[in-house]
Amino acid sequence: MTDLPPDLPSLRTLETWLVLTLDRVRRQIAATERREQERRRGEKARPPIPDWILVSSLNRSSPPLAAHVGGCTLPLVLAPSSDQFDPCADCIASVCVNPVAWRDRFLSL
Repeated sequence: MTDLPPDLPSLRTLETWLVLTLDRVRRQIAATERREQERRRGEKARPPIPDWILVSSLNRSSPPLAAHVGGCTLPLVLAPSSDQFDPCADCIASVCVNPVAWRDRFLSL
């Protein structure tokens, strides 16, 4: 027993539908491959992640308000007052940094 129609017109209709469907699939494959190539090119062209991201106030002469490890994806952390320098808690936990030494290092910049 076969699951294909027995008559020629129905077989031709099925063939046409399959050709059209195959063309759609091939176009989708080509578009997906292009997007993947663009993504890979973008990753290669991406600048390196900085070691640290410092958050400064509008007054550029004041010391940094907060800092993140370069790959941190958290929103920028602002200190309650301008004389404090608060590191991102997740950044400190991820790199096991002594907060006091960490603060002193960046206040000396």
